[in-house]
Amino acid sequence: MSEQQPRLRDGPNLDKENVVLEVDTLRKTFGGLVATNDASFQVEKGTITGLIGPNGAGKSTLFNLITGFYEEDSGHVRVNGADVTDAEPHRVADHGLIRTFQTPRKLEGMTVREAMLVGAQDQIGESFVSLFTRPGDVHEQERKNLEDAHRILEEFEIEHLAAQSATDLSGGQMKLVELARAMLAEPEVLLLDEPVAGVNPTLANKLRDQIARLNEQGVTFCIIEHDMDFIMNLADPIIVLDQGSVLVEGTPDAVRNDDRVIDAYLGGPGQ
Repeated sequence: MSEQQPRLRDGPNLDKENVVLEVDTLRKTFGGLVATNDASFQVEKGTITGLIGPNGAGKSTLFNLITGFYEEDSGHVRVNGADVTDAEPHRVADHGLIRTFQTPRKLEGMTVREAMLVGAQDQIGESFVSLFTRPGDVHEQERKNLEDAHRILEEFEIEHLAAQSATDLSGGQMKLVELARAMLAEPEVLLLDEPVAGVNPTLANKLRDQIARLNEQGVTFCIIEHDMDFIMNLADPIIVLDQGSVLVEGTPDAVRNDDRVIDAYLGGPGQ
């Protein structure tokens, strides 16, 4: 955070510099239920931004709206200034914004190596015509993608899993693979939905270390997480959602010690 930003601010801080993700008054209803209520926030380049709140606060709905999996009722999403509102998920990804899911998708019948290759963007071989008109280009891109996949698996220290069936992995291992697979798309902004939910402490520590490493290399993160120790020791700033809109935003210490956050989200003193 910049030195000028207050330690705690009611509502979102919308005066950030070098904004890579802007969520502007997003609203989504499901029947009579308001899931996101004109939610606004900004993610600054180079940060690890935490997004917290209880179940039903609208966090995952926001991620689905931002990444094109849901259609908003109103509002806008911008990535590096480009309006991606209503864009298909693959078009949002083209702007450098990639997401993971709360429950990793295990790809049946694939090894970890093969599952990794699904993450590559703009693959020439996806075009039936290119298979016949540009076979050399298709082969070269596939070779490079395979090299990149092995390099990333090595960086994540899970190269020993490359030949293993993706469906045989533990939940924590699959989350590591999903994060590694996301890096094959060379994201500028990576949205993680509860990366350590259901993960044992050892793998949670590995995930934390990998996120910190990738952030040091230039990847910007926005992370939904219910594990308060994990997110408070990793992210800055922290954005708190309340009933579909931003209640407060600030440093981890400021958010942790705010009475409204303690009472509404952290269970109150002594719990």
